[in-house]
Amino acid sequence: MRARYAPAAVALVSYLLLALIQQGEVYLGLMPQAASNQLTLVTLPGACIFFVLVRSGWSRRFAADPSLTLPQMLFAMAALTWSYAISGPARGAVLSLMILVILFGVFDLKPHVARRLSLAGFLMLALAMAWRAATSAQYDPRVELIHFVFAAVVMLATSSLAITVSRLRAKLAAQKKELKTALALNRELATRDALTGLLNRRAMVEVLAHEQSRVDRGAQAVSLALIDIDWFKRINDEHGHGVGDTVLQRFTVVLEDEMRASDALARWGGEEFLLLMPDADLDAANQAVGRMRNRMERENLSDISPALRLTFSAGVAQFVPDECFNATIDRADQALYRAKESGRNRVEMG
Repeated sequence: MRARYAPAAVALVSYLLLALIQQGEVYLGLMPQAASNQLTLVTLPGACIFFVLVRSGWSRRFAADPSLTLPQMLFAMAALTWSYAISGPARGAVLSLMILVILFGVFDLKPHVARRLSLAGFLMLALAMAWRAATSAQYDPRVELIHFVFAAVVMLATSSLAITVSRLRAKLAAQKKELKTALALNRELATRDALTGLLNRRAMVEVLAHEQSRVDRGAQAVSLALIDIDWFKRINDEHGHGVGDTVLQRFTVVLEDEMRASDALARWGGEEFLLLMPDADLDAANQAVGRMRNRMERENLSDISPALRLTFSAGVAQFVPDECFNATIDRADQALYRAKESGRNRVEMG
């Protein structure tokens, strides 16, 4: 918000200074008092309104231009054109102020908008020059022609610079967006298994550490299960690694379908998976994994390979306060070993 209302505050101060300068011109007899007062009564309240709209946050309703840069620039160009028309001999100074207005929108406007605004400001001045040259003896047509050429050259150069900066800003914004997307992808790749889309081992370790700290602080029971696909090497040998990869993906789908929203599943290594079950004691975890085992045993895998049947063995263990989660995993691993030694396709508690 500070970055948005600071330019509006600068503009408000600039209008105030412009009003003071105009009073100096009035004092020197270069500008009529009534004309100066009329311009001031329009510019200062207008600048205050813009500042209040931006400072209050009301302008955020306009997502495309929350700083109200475009209307502020149009207002300033109209005010400066008016000032040029009443400034008499000192009117040449207004041309430099118009340049500042164009630069005001360099960092907020798109290149094509900046180009059109520069053209609009130039046309406003050109019309004021032509009108005053035709209606006032103070505005010598020869001087107005010089001002016109000067304005054309300077505003063309200024608008070219503004457009270049706007394009550079747009390019930087696009690169920032691409970088953000790339960082999100890298973060995803760093925490997800490429084949199954599950959490990888490193990411799961962080989750385990968090859950262990909760248990140490007296949270409800937390359990985990080490799950290993039975005879997976035989599947690879008989059907090929392509089928083995498909089996891992299907296995993941089945387990995720039976999981609770609060559970976390990771590919722990090869055909081994680790299932974390917060707020589940040992019996509840054993029943949950048992349901998964039954579901997997009934799963029809004929679309992968005819007569293919898939089962798994699992070891379940519950977190213990002040025990490292690695020790919990070791107990689950020992239970998994017993399940395999007892004939596979079963769940043991550790």
